[in-house]
Amino acid sequence: VQLQASGGGLVQAGGSLRLSCAASGRTFSSYAMGWFRQAPGKEREFVAAISWFAGNTYYADSVKGRFTISRDNAKNTAYLQMNSLKPEDTAVYYCAAGIRYTGSDYSRYDYWGQGTLVTVSS
Repeated sequence: VQLQASGGGLVQAGGSLRLSCAASGRTFSSYAMGWFRQAPGKEREFVAAISWFAGNTYYADSVKGRFTISRDNAKNTAYLQMNSLKPEDTAVYYCAAGIRYTGSDYSRYDYWGQGTLVTVSS
């Protein structure tokens, strides 16, 4: 599986962005998908995850109520809708695919996209 993240950019605080993660391969629907982020000088942190059948979603406490993860298996694409953005959301956002795992542990994901930069100005 190859992943291509897109949709990042510069937005003012309070604004919205939608990230997309396009996957290659015919087995996309078999993978759980996750979004992680890494700010300069900080470790990679979990943002959100969604199970392969989209029945279960998980969020970091810092984004609950503001971010929504979703997927469209027919389009081989996962999304992260980000609303009410804050300057502390500034980071490179990565999507990841996991064959047997849905959760917050980045080491258990099997494939990673290249990252897309989100910058939130105050």
